[in-house]
Amino acid sequence: MTRTPLRPLARILSAREKGENPDAIERENLRLRHEADRDRMRHRAEGRLLALALFFFCAFSVVGVRMGLLAASEPSETQVASLGSDIVAQRANIVDRNGRILATNLSTHSLYAQTRDLVDPQRAAHELIQIFPDLDEARLMKDFTGKRKFLWIKKKLSPEQMQAVHDIGEPGLLFGPREMRLYPNGRIAAHVLGGASFGREGVHSAEVVGTAGVEKKFDAWLRDPANNGAPLQLSIDLTVQAATREVLEGGMRLMNAKGASAVLMDVHTGEILTMISLPDFDPNDRPRPLVKGDPGDSPLFNRAVQGVYELGSVFKIFTAAQAMDLGLVGPDTIIDANAPMRWGKFKIKEFHGKNYGKLSVTDVIVNSSNVGTAKMALAIGGERQKAFLGKLGFLEPTSLEMVEAPTGKPLLPPRWTEINTITISYGHGLSSSPVHLAAGYASLLNGGTRITPTLLRQPAPQGGERVVSERASTAARKMLRAVVSRGTASFGDVPGYSVAGKTGTADKPKPQGGYYDDKVIATFASVFPSDDPKYVLVVTLDEPVESSGPKPRRTAGWTAVPVAAEIIRRTAPLLGLHPEPEPGEEAVLMRASN
Repeated sequence: MTRTPLRPLARILSAREKGENPDAIERENLRLRHEADRDRMRHRAEGRLLALALFFFCAFSVVGVRMGLLAASEPSETQVASLGSDIVAQRANIVDRNGRILATNLSTHSLYAQTRDLVDPQRAAHELIQIFPDLDEARLMKDFTGKRKFLWIKKKLSPEQMQAVHDIGEPGLLFGPREMRLYPNGRIAAHVLGGASFGREGVHSAEVVGTAGVEKKFDAWLRDPANNGAPLQLSIDLTVQAATREVLEGGMRLMNAKGASAVLMDVHTGEILTMISLPDFDPNDRPRPLVKGDPGDSPLFNRAVQGVYELGSVFKIFTAAQAMDLGLVGPDTIIDANAPMRWGKFKIKEFHGKNYGKLSVTDVIVNSSNVGTAKMALAIGGERQKAFLGKLGFLEPTSLEMVEAPTGKPLLPPRWTEINTITISYGHGLSSSPVHLAAGYASLLNGGTRITPTLLRQPAPQGGERVVSERASTAARKMLRAVVSRGTASFGDVPGYSVAGKTGTADKPKPQGGYYDDKVIATFASVFPSDDPKYVLVVTLDEPVESSGPKPRRTAGWTAVPVAAEIIRRTAPLLGLHPEPEPGEEAVLMRASN
């Protein structure tokens, strides 16, 4: 900056020549310099004030905008930050074969307490007891006034309960958002779905994990974000499942049974359309497992998959079909079924001490002859019998998509001797589950190709390995049809649907060894329509007693068969099957119309 001198020499000399006072020039220049400094300082101060005003304007604008956003947003509880991975709460839906919801998610809230913020712990505990009668008021008071700073009170709240807690007005009672698993159909598919519970939990979210059934088997898939929320589609038909459960529950009570199970399977795809085990439970409120006693008495026990029983005479058709497939017999081959049959120290008897004499292979199945079946089994031999049952899946657990499936392991004899070959031929000495039996009947009667049971929707028939020829499969179906039309399963005839099947009544084993005299497992394994098989139905009753007559009746023909017939009568139309007259009935209808 160029500064003007206070006493410029040119002006001083000029002033002296004119007789003026040179000091006036200095004073004037000094005044002008002061005025310039003052103007410069004023401009600097005005700039600073302007900058400060702009700063305060921006700051208050930010605060105002933030306050507006907070006023317009929903209130939320304080979130607790934690180290580690985030909790993924979202879980995919589970649907039936037609897309109907079996399991979904519901947004709700949890209730917890910050005990340091409780104003009146005694009043809070008392009010909470009025809302949640299952809580212990003394325990709540102890927790509220103790050393604990954080306390879970309820993991899931209904909207009404949440509002009631909110009305208490206690600042120490807080809510956290939750996503819970909901089963809108209750008990209808309880054992198939299994249930879910909370895994890792935080204040603002919780991990929903499967505890049993398909929920646990497909837990990782249901929680995988890569699936973009795509539902898991099962083979179960919700409508058929509901109808079957209603009939089975009524039949179990009518027959005074301890428990019951039903499995309905497509004979070509292996899809299980219905799987029911009674007693059952509500997966929305899953009970605790039994800590003592027989696990089979728990409603959590899946009789269809985990229930491994000697199923009795339903196995006889496997023996007959294998013998026919090997060319050892035909449907009309006569077999000496004179009873009792002695084998070493053992004596093979018929039911109620009967003696059928000579029977055709068809009549061996129709009359359910133990001796006739044993003769065919001996002709087959133990090695071939074991290999055949292995092809049908009776020597290992099923590969069903449930965590319980591996526990349903068949019980086999330690050594497959000739006496085991005899007893296994008519369903004793080998224990398996109803799902094993359904898969075995499907494989035998669908034309003779191996079927693997599945709970997932299948796009096409399986086309497994061949286990018997089509000729043997057709002959076996005709024999089972004769069992219903003129044999031990006459109550199983459903007009228009040509039911074929076999009864089985096996004495229940005692825990300490031996068998009960008055406790049985009654089973009816059926296929329909018999001329063009589409579905297999296996119904099992645990300790049934039909008491309408003068004496109690426990055999499957009196107990399991009527229940299965009613299930077929109710569900066949739901499956899209139209009633059709059998070939013999068409002529009668034509004569009647003439």
